[in-house]
Amino acid sequence: QKVFITCYRALIFPLLIREGKPTPFFTFVLALLFCIFNGYLQGRSLTTYATYPAGWLGDSRFITGFLGWLIGMAINIHSDHILRNLRKPGETGYKIPRGGMFEYVSGANFFGEILEWFGFALACCTIESIAFALCTLFILGSRARQHHK
Repeated sequence: QKVFITCYRALIFPLLIREGKPTPFFTFVLALLFCIFNGYLQGRSLTTYATYPAGWLGDSRFITGFLGWLIGMAINIHSDHILRNLRKPGETGYKIPRGGMFEYVSGANFFGEILEWFGFALACCTIESIAFALCTLFILGSRARQHHK
């Protein structure tokens, strides 16, 4: 799960963006280091320390978490698609996104990603996955609030 979303965010999403503001190199390096550290932490936690009872994949916590992750990812990807296609080529200015979850929340892309990682945390039930979900909530929640204003 984590690998797919990281690949989407790091490799696929940037190639789909038509134009936009350049990302400062320092911001890129910090984001890269965070993703490497977090990926290591999540992977190490799940492969070395987490233990699950037999039948965990059929447990309601895992199934609910997996569905939350899947729905969150779908919302995130669809919202990114809407945002990428807000303006026609050469067009500038602010536009309010419409459609999908943007009909219910102004930061649908942020909402989708937050839902993804809380679903992941529920499916994994590790302190590391919960910590990441909370960090995602605080960081993206503040960005969503800023975008809403």
